[in-house]
Amino acid sequence: MKKLKLITVFALTAILGFTSCQSEESSEVGSNPNTNSSTSPTASNYERAAMNDGSDDDFLDGNACTELLFPLTANVNGQQIIIVSKLDFSAVLNIMGAFNDDSDSVTFNFPISVITSSYIEVIVNNQAELDALNEECENAVSQEEDAISCIDIQFPVTILTYSVNFEQTGSVVVQSEEQLYTFMTGLQSDELFAVEYPISATLSNETNIQINSDIEFQNSITECVQFEEQEAEAEDTAIEVEAILSGATFKVDTFIIAGVNSASDYIDWSIEFTNDLKVVATNVVNAALGDVEGTYTVSSEIEVFVNIAFASNTAVSTLGNDWVVDSYSNTLITFKSKTDASVMLVFKKI
Repeated sequence: MKKLKLITVFALTAILGFTSCQSEESSEVGSNPNTNSSTSPTASNYERAAMNDGSDDDFLDGNACTELLFPLTANVNGQQIIIVSKLDFSAVLNIMGAFNDDSDSVTFNFPISVITSSYIEVIVNNQAELDALNEECENAVSQEEDAISCIDIQFPVTILTYSVNFEQTGSVVVQSEEQLYTFMTGLQSDELFAVEYPISATLSNETNIQINSDIEFQNSITECVQFEEQEAEAEDTAIEVEAILSGATFKVDTFIIAGVNSASDYIDWSIEFTNDLKVVATNVVNAALGDVEGTYTVSSEIEVFVNIAFASNTAVSTLGNDWVVDSYSNTLITFKSKTDASVMLVFKKI
């Protein structure tokens, strides 16, 4: 899933790499409802949607304004990792995910290079300089200058250009996000533009859409930003739920299938969630039965999911499921089956 990108304060130096051509005056001159100035909301929307996305590596640098350039060397929780491409991210995430109750730490072997949201390559020589970039991001968030990454515009896109008298002066064919960003940030006060609709775009939920006007573009942004806010809220909830589960032991308080509560079938069992993503069922009455081990994972989309997996043909196999977190507190967690909401499981902390 992409997260929101943020604008940095670096000056624009990217070169305009698209083709501009004069064209005959449009029949819409003077009446084009999508004609905009450099300070219009539409110009801002397109500029923000076109910024460089630095969110994929946030788990490393904590900075959505910057995209790390490879190769680089990082120390992750005490282990040195050489990262030559995004394919190496999985090795980093495996180290970070080994335990869910520790504080992950990442330090870089400086200097490193990054590309900012405005497509500027910057050499970062030390942690202080990296911290300064992070502070710029925080300032951008507080000023609501965050970039929009939940919508991917499909190129090419044609932009008509106008004078302030609404006379068409030409057209520009934009082939990439960087070219679109350069166009929008390079507009002068005496220049107007209109996007030639329809255009196509893909939202972060993988929905393909057609956009027919500036208003539809704004509405699409509003909807996808709201969706990403829901995702972010669910991610925060998942962290809270995982913290409640990790290192704690529960009993089955309620287990309803087909309207029947079978919690009494598990009255002799405790369910422990370890900090290395294992789940251990122990019979507290008859130790001779031995422990039953399984695994669990916590994830989120716009809901929070807890996958519990036990081996088949054990006394607690039926507790395994793809569960949706319905409600939770520090002592009680209620799940519903992802595939059948009538199936409900409630764990109570011991």
